[in-house]
Amino acid sequence: MSSESATSDTTTISSVLTPQQLIWRRFRKHHLAIWGIVGFALLLIFIIVGSILISDKKANEVDLKARLSPPSQTHWMGTDSTGRDIFARMIHGGQISLIVGFLAVIFSVSLGAVVGGAAAYYGGWVDIILMRFTEAMLSIPSLFLLIVLGKYLGRDVQTIIVFGRSFSGSVGIVIVVIGVTSWMYLARIVRANVLSLKEMDYISASRSLGASDMRIFFRHLIPNTMGAIIVSSTLGLAGAILNEAYVSFLGLGVQPPTASWGNMLTSAQSFIQRGAWWMWVFPSLFIIITILCINLIGDGLRDAFDPRSNRNI
Repeated sequence: MSSESATSDTTTISSVLTPQQLIWRRFRKHHLAIWGIVGFALLLIFIIVGSILISDKKANEVDLKARLSPPSQTHWMGTDSTGRDIFARMIHGGQISLIVGFLAVIFSVSLGAVVGGAAAYYGGWVDIILMRFTEAMLSIPSLFLLIVLGKYLGRDVQTIIVFGRSFSGSVGIVIVVIGVTSWMYLARIVRANVLSLKEMDYISASRSLGASDMRIFFRHLIPNTMGAIIVSSTLGLAGAILNEAYVSFLGLGVQPPTASWGNMLTSAQSFIQRGAWWMWVFPSLFIIITILCINLIGDGLRDAFDPRSNRNI
């Protein structure tokens, strides 16, 4: 088939399918992204179903007689230094890591979309103030701020009880700090998109029909930047989970008895030389798999939302 006929076929398909169908067709061509979805779905099933079958109390149950037991039929992933079952703690630790990641991303995406969109839409002094504020925030090292606040505030915040389950107050500190320090890049992307969109004819038509600024902003401009927002959210989720693991590994993030994959690694570091490999292998493996799956999904979404990739349909 000649290149001209291939191009015409692609154009014909693009003209028949809706934008959502085009995005899905492009995404399906990214096989690694499909594997990423499968892997992440299996991870969610492991955490959700596991948390239903195994209670938080079971994950924190101490059995000194079984301390440092290797993987067996009784304890599938072994036990830690106090005899707690690592399989149960992996389930509930993954729950915390994903909750921190999702809530931090929701917070940062909401803030970045509003700041970037408002700066572009209103322009003038609003744009100058918001963009200078964004640049100032970019100069703050987020990981350093997370470590400092975790050290001085994390242990002083009271325990939070949600749906009958208790979480250390440090969980809230980690979520807020990650969200506050990770919205700036998205704000720049949204600003660039809105600057081009607000000059489109349909925006002028909406304004001439009497649509308010809020309606134009939230009904027309933000929905048409969802491609960039979704891709940024996906990649931001991986970064949030990794940041939580960093600070929890340093002992300054999520505090015991609440389990997270990061503070499980902290507990394991004293036993690496003692042959208790299962204490660090399983948390490390799950962190790597989670980050890999999310990044693969993000790469697939980035290609799917790229209008220039029609050639792959």
